Amino acid sequence: MTGMLLVAGTTSDAGKSVVTAGICRWLARQGVKVAPFKAQNMSLNSMVTPDGAEIGRAQVMQAQAAGIEPSAHMNPVLLKPGSDRRSQVVLLGHPVAEVDALEYGAYKERLREVVLASLTRLRQDHDVVICEGAGSPAEINLRDGDIANMGLARAAGMPVIVVGDIDRGGVFAALYGTVGLLEPADQALVAGFVINKFRGAAELLRPGLDQLTRLTGRPVLGVLPWLDGLWLDVEDSLALDGPRPPTLAPYGKDVLRVAVVRLPRVSNFTDVDALACEPGVRVRYVTTPGELADADLVVLPGSRATVADLDWLRERGLAAELHRLAREQRPVLAICGGYQMLAAEIVDDVESCAGVIPGLGLLPVRVEFAPDKRLRRPTGTAYGEQVRGYEIHHGIAAVDDAPDARPFLDGCRQGNIWGTSWHGILENDGFRRAFLADVAHAAGRDFTPAPDVSFAALRAARLDALGDLIERHLDTDAVLRLIEDGAPAELPVVPPGGPLR
Repeated sequence: MTGMLLVAGTTSDAGKSVVTAGICRWLARQGVKVAPFKAQNMSLNSMVTPDGAEIGRAQVMQAQAAGIEPSAHMNPVLLKPGSDRRSQVVLLGHPVAEVDALEYGAYKERLREVVLASLTRLRQDHDVVICEGAGSPAEINLRDGDIANMGLARAAGMPVIVVGDIDRGGVFAALYGTVGLLEPADQALVAGFVINKFRGAAELLRPGLDQLTRLTGRPVLGVLPWLDGLWLDVEDSLALDGPRPPTLAPYGKDVLRVAVVRLPRVSNFTDVDALACEPGVRVRYVTTPGELADADLVVLPGSRATVADLDWLRERGLAAELHRLAREQRPVLAICGGYQMLAAEIVDDVESCAGVIPGLGLLPVRVEFAPDKRLRRPTGTAYGEQVRGYEIHHGIAAVDDAPDARPFLDGCRQGNIWGTSWHGILENDGFRRAFLADVAHAAGRDFTPAPDVSFAALRAARLDALGDLIERHLDTDAVLRLIEDGAPAELPVVPPGGPLR
C-alpha cells in the first residue's frame, strides 16, 4: 500500500502526536514501511538525529514507533520560542534565523518549498507517510501561507482526520467548529473525526457521535479511551499541567523526592522522564522556593532563554534557595541551560545580547555563547557506566581549575552539584541507577534503585500500547482506505463554510 494521511487536532495537545505515533506503530507491525512527518513544529523539546540535525522530540518518538531512524526531513521546520514574540527558525536541522511573528511571514514561501521537498523525499523512501498537523487547522488568522495543516493537505492532496480531546470538554462543538470554519476546498479533505481521552460509559456518547456525523457528513472513526501511564515526549510545556504517571512503590524503604524547576522557557523537560519511571522516585515541577525545601534532588533543566530565565530565578527567590541548598550540600543536577546558569560568569552576545553578566557562581565555570549551535551525540562514562547523550546549545562552558571540582560528562561536579551540557543522560539505565544511589546517600534517604528498570523497554511498551489502542479502537479499515484512496468525493460543506469576510 502507498499513501498519506494528515492527523490534525482541534487544539494543541489534543493528541495529534500520540495518534500519529500509534498509527505509525500499528502500520509498522503490519509490515508497512511508514514514516512520520511534521512540516512545522513549535516546540522547545528537541533532539539530535544521528547525522547531527535538530528536530522535534515528538518526531523522534514517532520514528521509534515506526521502527526507523529519525531524520531532518521528518520535521523540516522547527520553531524554538525565545520569548513571547521571537523564535529561532531551525531549517532541516540547523538554525537559520531569529524572527518575530510578523517577520516569519517573509520566510513562508521558502519554507513551503523545503517542506514539500522533504515530504516528497519521505514518500520516495517509504510506503506511507503519516503527517501531524500543528495547533489547529481552524486558526483562520494563520491560514494564508499555512504550511503545516490545510495548506499542506491542499498542496499534497492529502486526506485529513481531526482529533478532539474530550477530557477538555466541548469536544462536539470543537470538532464541528473546526470543520465549519474551513473554506470549502479545505473541508473537502477533512474525512473523519477521532475522539481522544474518553472516560465513561460509551453508550452515553453514542447519540452525540451520531448527530455529529449527521451534521457534518463525516464519520467518527474511533473513540480512544484514556490510557493511564502514557507519557511520551510531549511537545508543549502546557502538558506539564496535566496528569502525570503515578509514582511507583519504592523498591527499597524510602521514596526519593525530585523537584524540577519549571523555567518559563524550559526546554527538553523530557530529560527527567526516565526518573519518573523509577520505582519510588516522585517527580514534580516547581516554581517557588518553598517547593524546593523538602526535595532530595533538585533538577535545573535546559532553557531556550538562559539569561532571561536566570533573571526569573533571581526574581522568584529560587536563586537564593539554590545557594542555600548548595551550602547544605543538598543534591542539585543542572543540565544545559541550567548548567550555564550555575556558572560564575556568562558572556552572551548571541541569544540575549546581554553581554557579560554574573551567573549563580555555584560551579567553577565560565560560559560564552557562540554564533553556531553545537549539535552532537556524545558518549562518555560516569560512575563506571557508559553514557550516551545529545547536545543542543550555543553556550559553551569552560571549567576553571578548582581543587574540589571533578569532571562530569564534559561538565563538572563540585560537592553535591552536578552540571553537564548533555541531554538524555538519565535514559542510560546503569548510570541512572548509580547516580540515584549517590543522590540518596547524599540526601540521607534509605532509597535503593530497582535493579531491572529498562527505560528503552518501557518506551517500547508504551509505543506498543499506542499501537494496540489504534488497532482496538480505531476503524483501521476506514483509515487504510483514506491512506490509499484519499478523501471521499463530494463531502458536504459544513456551515458557514469558510472565514467570514
